Order: sequence, then C-alpha cells, then structure tokens
Amino acid sequence: MGIPYEPVIYQTPKLLIEDVKSAKWDISFIAQDPDREKILDFTSVYLSLEHGYLVASGSPIQMMSDLDRPGVCVGVPAGGSVIAPLKRALKDAQIVEVGMPEAADLVNSGKVDAFAANKANLFAIADKLPGSRVLEGRFSVDRFALGVPKGREAGLAYARKFIEDAKAEGLVKSAVKRAGVRGAAQE
Repeated sequence: MGIPYEPVIYQTPKLLIEDVKSAKWDISFIAQDPDREKILDFTSVYLSLEHGYLVASGSPIQMMSDLDRPGVCVGVPAGGSVIAPLKRALKDAQIVEVGMPEAADLVNSGKVDAFAANKANLFAIADKLPGSRVLEGRFSVDRFALGVPKGREAGLAYARKFIEDAKAEGLVKSAVKRAGVRGAAQE
C-alpha cells in the first residue's frame, strides 16, 4: 500500500473495540463475532482456533463437564469473543472478565478455577505454569479475520484481497506452523 505500518497493541479485545471510532487503528487481526460485525466489516476467515479451558497444577477439574457448578469461577479475556459461547456452555459457574496479562497469575493463585480462551492463548499460558493443563475438548471456535471499521470500503477491499492471496500462497499456513500455534480447529 505504500504507507507506514505502526502496530497498536491492546491488552484486551474490549479495549480495542471501545476504540473502534477513535481512528487510532485502521485494521485489526481479531476474532469475528455477531457483536463485532455490527461495527466492523470482515475479510474471510484465515484461522480458526478452539475455545477451551486451562486449569492449574493439582486442580481437581479433570474434564470440561466438571466446570459448570455453583462456586466454580472461570476467568475470560475482557470483551473476548469467548464470552458469548461460554455463557451458553456454563449455566452455574461464575464468569469473570480480566485482562490477558493477569490470566496466569489468576490460575496459579487459585483466584479462578479455570481460564477460558482460545487454545493458542491457553497453551502459551500453560507453558509458563508448570503442571497446568489445557483440558481436552472444545466448547466453541474463534474464527479470526481482519476487521475494518464500517465505512472504510477501500481498506476492506484491500484487506479481503490480501487475506485471499495470503491463504492461496500458503502464507497463513506457514506462519501458523512457524509460530508454533497450537489449538487450530479442524473444520
């Protein structure tokens, strides 16, 4: 495009979405969900990641079905796309929105019984917490695409072509492999 690239990092998806009208960013690598589709236009999906749970070392929670009980607290990324499907999956557990940087400490300290997110994030956290486990199974899937604020049709057209070309050339697949992303969904 011939314009400089400047990354803008947000600690939570919620903060990024709150800034959608600020013009602080032009395009985002973000999971699609119905609420985000109200304010963003999306390219096609380039990556799908399973949603799951991380539990601390020594946790009595062995399976996903062990989580939906009164008194169980599950942390989630604030404003994350995991929240809506998690609310459908859990009727009795308490859901607490937090920042991703706090996830490891909350799980390790026992302030949450589990942390729910896409498995790529969960495996990255688990690598820092010896003995912690990402539970088998999934309760939904994150579908990642490029998101462009509504009303920016020229940028959207460019982004859509970029993603299609990147997928066709195998760039997405090789980037996922190079980065060691775990938890990709087979759909």
